[in-house]
Amino acid sequence: MNLSQYSVYDGIGLAELVRQKEVTPKELKKAALEGIAKVNPQLNAIISVLSETADEQIDAGLPEGPFRGVPFLIKEIVLHAAGVPFSMGSRLAKGAVFPYDTELMARFRKAGLVTVGTTTTPEFAYNATTESVLHGPTHNPWNLRHSSGGSSGGSGAAVAAGVVPFAHANDGGGSIRIPASCNGLVGLKPTRGRVPTGPDYSEPLNGLGIEFALTRTVRDAAALLDAVAGPDTGCYSWAEPPKRPFFDEITHLPRRLRIAWISKPPSGALVDQECLDSLHATVRLCEELGHELVEASPIIDSEQHILATLRIWAANVTSWIDGIAQATGQTPSEANVEAANLSTYQYGRTITATELLDALAVQNIVSRAVGRFFTEYDVLLSPTTARPPLPLGELNANAKGLSAKEWTEQIFTYAPFTNLFNTTGQPAISLPLGWSRDGLPIGMQFAGRYADEATLLQLASQLEHACPWKERRPAFHVAAEQLPVF
Repeated sequence: MNLSQYSVYDGIGLAELVRQKEVTPKELKKAALEGIAKVNPQLNAIISVLSETADEQIDAGLPEGPFRGVPFLIKEIVLHAAGVPFSMGSRLAKGAVFPYDTELMARFRKAGLVTVGTTTTPEFAYNATTESVLHGPTHNPWNLRHSSGGSSGGSGAAVAAGVVPFAHANDGGGSIRIPASCNGLVGLKPTRGRVPTGPDYSEPLNGLGIEFALTRTVRDAAALLDAVAGPDTGCYSWAEPPKRPFFDEITHLPRRLRIAWISKPPSGALVDQECLDSLHATVRLCEELGHELVEASPIIDSEQHILATLRIWAANVTSWIDGIAQATGQTPSEANVEAANLSTYQYGRTITATELLDALAVQNIVSRAVGRFFTEYDVLLSPTTARPPLPLGELNANAKGLSAKEWTEQIFTYAPFTNLFNTTGQPAISLPLGWSRDGLPIGMQFAGRYADEATLLQLASQLEHACPWKERRPAFHVAAEQLPVF
């Protein structure tokens, strides 16, 4: 199987070829590694190539899961696999390895996926672009001078370039949806408690952090969510199970939905005209599909919300850095922690228990207000980011003199629509429905009611059929006869 043949298929398509014995898992693994060798020297999206580990996994016998034999990549933060590097994008954690799988990794294996490598993340995932001092910048395959988004930018770039049909990602403020927007992909952040995070975490980032993946097609997102969803042993909270499999849901058209839409984020951050043009085109498309569109926004205290988000992130980053430093015998400093995270760490050490509880109380207030809004509307539509993919270097986590507050504000000025749904725990999905004049992807975010991924996936499938994106591919792609010179 050559790269042109391989990259045409999504995950379901490749798994079907394996089932029909038209291709073997080792042939798919070989194609994925050829893709990595072809594009990664310039993309810088994959850190570790796990060829021998993948062969061992295949030789041991793959489970008869829905994605048996499909090549897969994992992001080096939160989720980890036994014996596989886990740097969290940080010099402080370089060389870290866990001796066991997280529950989600075990479920990815049970689904039949073959892990062929690990992907880049910014340091501690606290950036909306993927540019770490440890690994350098990850480039966007649509334009190598632009960001692939963050913090799952390595996974996003690899999927968009055709290396794998989908890859692991996680989201503590937009880190699935932002790379989906930047790379022209489907980025579903499931409901809090839908996907397991054990055994190391009950709720990563005090509930802000959600695990899942970046995909090229809606059907892969639905089938993968079916494969990994559900509580793990000892979990004390989880999302209400769906009435039927998510893959079944996308075979049904959504009912006529009442969709609210916003062009101005609660923070008042400015939104680029090209993102607004894509938003208005999406509003018209949804109306043409029979839905009711209303311009309306939930009312929250954005200043309090950003402060609460900062305190929760800072407390967690501080805990991570202290834990890694203790395990490795290092002292956190400019030599091993990037400037913005060092400021965040120093700020985090000043946060009192009462201030953290106050932040969690704000999360509750915001969630109640947004929950009341969703008693009137089925879905909320917005741009995913306030601008098309940024030029590399613009969000510089190693810029000296940044306070923790200034750094947080920079991130959420670029991505002012996403972190609200990390706070509320509601599902949200970014779809590649817009394109800039320069040919860069612009994602549209759709948020749904708590535990209602079904409606989002139905709507996403309807939009995918009405405005197909699967055949669009960047110039920098595994199937390209000649890659652009950079």
